[in-house]
Amino acid sequence: MGTSMNYGSQSMVGKLRRVIVRAPEKSFAEADPERWHYSARPDFDGAVAEHRDFVGILENAGVELIYHDQPLDGLADAIFTHDSALVTNHGSIILRMGKELRRGEEKAMAKLLSSIGVPELGRLQGEARAEGGDLMWLDEKTLAVGIGYRTNSEGAEQLRKILAPIGVSAPAYDLPYYQGPDACLHLMSLISMIDDDLAVGFPRLMPVRLIQDLEKRKIQLIEVPENEFAHRQAPNVLALAPRDVVLLEGNTVTEQRLRDAGCRVATYRGNEITLKAEGGATCLTRPVLRDPT
Repeated sequence: MGTSMNYGSQSMVGKLRRVIVRAPEKSFAEADPERWHYSARPDFDGAVAEHRDFVGILENAGVELIYHDQPLDGLADAIFTHDSALVTNHGSIILRMGKELRRGEEKAMAKLLSSIGVPELGRLQGEARAEGGDLMWLDEKTLAVGIGYRTNSEGAEQLRKILAPIGVSAPAYDLPYYQGPDACLHLMSLISMIDDDLAVGFPRLMPVRLIQDLEKRKIQLIEVPENEFAHRQAPNVLALAPRDVVLLEGNTVTEQRLRDAGCRVATYRGNEITLKAEGGATCLTRPVLRDPT
């Protein structure tokens, strides 16, 4: 881990200490919904207010916010800081976006990570594609990789080669077709880890081998109802610490199931920043430092 212990995040659930966020800007509100696959054009003032409230939840939890404020004209999805890089205990891995409209975010994120003292462990090259939403730590030594329209086999293979020397395996799991190539279906559209032994997800679309691997690891799965998966992004849950989570408001059944499992739940309003633009609580954050669990 970094000598000043200011980076390292090989967990989805360890206490969140430092995180990169990016406020909505004009290019987000001006995005053509058809081109960007948004359900509608976001309202700028509404998006800014929602994002301010969302990062307020993080601040209240004692998380250090690092604002990504480099100008990125026309890159509407840059608000979703999770996707362009991965931060390990040994440095960053700069990814390559599967959504062509997002190309360019990676370079800006690499620059920011370097500026805050995170060395670069590696970066994807050539035909490799991988987005952070498809990469989920099952434990400190295992990174699940979802293969779909945003992350390809070459991306998974290059990740494996970068991660092997630091003792991390990266099993790949095929994602379903669901709504096709234009829609955003990341692995974390289907499942989020919320403790070492607890996840929340929608098993009907999850890879069978992933479900079997969860069972082998004795990781319990809280199931979200179909309407909250389809309309409210319920599986996309951000853990601030084990069983201390952030969820999009309106997921009443999922919220109750989380509370029944002993979770603390904070909710945020995301009509503009989440529902219109296909990106949930996890997508809005790039963890830089988490405590090991």
